[in-house]
Amino acid sequence: MTAHPAEFRTLADLASRALGGSVAWYNDDFFASAHNLINAGPAASDPAAFDARGKIYDGWETRRRRPPETGPPSDEVILRLAAPGIVRGVLIDTSHFTGNFPPYASVEGAALLGYPSAEQLRATSWTPLLAKCELAGDTENSFAIFAADRLSSHVRLRIYPDGGVARFRVHGEPVGDPRFLGGRVDLAATLNGGRITGCSNWFYSAPSNVLAPGRSSVMSDGWENARRRDDGNDWIEVGLAGAGTLHSVVIDTSRFVGNAPAAAMLSDADTGEQLLPRTRLTPDTEHVFKIGSSTPVRRVRLDVYPDGGISRLRVLGELTAEARAELSRRWLSLLPDEVAAGIGDDELFD
Repeated sequence: MTAHPAEFRTLADLASRALGGSVAWYNDDFFASAHNLINAGPAASDPAAFDARGKIYDGWETRRRRPPETGPPSDEVILRLAAPGIVRGVLIDTSHFTGNFPPYASVEGAALLGYPSAEQLRATSWTPLLAKCELAGDTENSFAIFAADRLSSHVRLRIYPDGGVARFRVHGEPVGDPRFLGGRVDLAATLNGGRITGCSNWFYSAPSNVLAPGRSSVMSDGWENARRRDDGNDWIEVGLAGAGTLHSVVIDTSRFVGNAPAAAMLSDADTGEQLLPRTRLTPDTEHVFKIGSSTPVRRVRLDVYPDGGISRLRVLGELTAEARAELSRRWLSLLPDEVAAGIGDDELFD
């Protein structure tokens, strides 16, 4: 799924702490912690909140730079993405920063396997994703990324010359690591390369939430549509990590008590083959159903009747040998040449 400027925010936020992202390094956060950047939900503001260092902000704020200084004229933070992926857009949110926001920012990406140290990250080669661009204060600054398709496991946000950013969202297409996709796995999980490819309505919360790890903690950590006032029903489509033979599906309505769907149906989104017939659902419950298909499935469609929210969707199955080989070739092609050269065939095609 290629994201156009108005569409990339439907993709998962790969930097989100809720998904598994983390802060790997930053050069300064004197006024407010860089770890706030990847918190779920919008930034809060209390006009009366002050401490010994000044105004307390729910975001990342660096100290004022004073010339003459050595080093680059910018502050920076490096994030580890929850899942490596192709970055399609970023959101640099300066909410509540009015006279102290950075006037400019840039974003770069890098692909490193394993768990590199902060020193290794700082020394690696970075690929530009977003050239230095102008920011507005107290605004969700939204930028589509049109760089060549490359895998990013880490991103670096630079602000010029200093200031505060409330949230930093990195929306993209996750690409599953084929070395860890043998046997039965959740083929819909974001961390394995699953992604939302279509949605009828996401008025209250994003459909990408349903592919996140773990159980939901609040209702907004799921997919909830608006109340329908017609004869239709709502639905989402999910691209799986690759074509697979399916075993079971989990449809979790946890946290949805008075607004869960009355029923659901799962089908092959490409052929229309019914995988789970229309089945009654219970509010605030994790449902597990056996499913199967006559041929391998690449995408599934979940219809809910007539509307309502679900917190998680799991599609358990096994990649076909052909799909795993296809995924391996694509994964290698998206890595930097020097990284791909270190991957043995025995790791990919065992």
